[in-house]
Amino acid sequence: MIKTKLLIFTLLLAICYSCGDDPVPKPKGFLRLDYPPAEYEEIALNLPFTFEKNTLAERIKNIKVDSKNQTYGIDIHYPTLKGTIYLTYIKVNEDNLIPLIRDSQNLTQEHTQKADAIESNLYSNNDHKVYGMFYEVGGNAASQSQFYVTDSVNHFLNGSLYFYAKPNFDSILPAADYLKKDIKHIMETLRWN
Repeated sequence: MIKTKLLIFTLLLAICYSCGDDPVPKPKGFLRLDYPPAEYEEIALNLPFTFEKNTLAERIKNIKVDSKNQTYGIDIHYPTLKGTIYLTYIKVNEDNLIPLIRDSQNLTQEHTQKADAIESNLYSNNDHKVYGMFYEVGGNAASQSQFYVTDSVNHFLNGSLYFYAKPNFDSILPAADYLKKDIKHIMETLRWN
């Protein structure tokens, strides 16, 4: 009888320990963000330039104007992406073009403390007299993209991309890539009035 009880106890103990789950590593989860294909519409505001804006962005409601200095500020908000492209237009005169370009370049270089890399790309459209630079900023910098364009005679426009959230390169990368394409489209469709 004792042998039977010992045998049953041993079998029950073996069954209990054999039913344990082996540890299985969890698969890595990746953030999947699907953005709609970009659709563009021409923005013809009362400004010295026009361009095409993505319809995903809000309608431009507010234009900051400084008549004395002939400057305009435009914010293109993307609420679903939690980002904004800030544009600043400045009328060029014989004294301010070089300082404007230098200021734009210095603004980009201020991100070197947090940036992993800054890649600059020359932009030139001779047909519409639009020349400038596009900067891609890699890493946890505050601005992921910046640019400036000019006709070298009358017009200067610079822009930068900022997100509402604390920069974390991995989490904002899909939105940053999407908006970089929009910035390039703004540069490509820009026409001076």
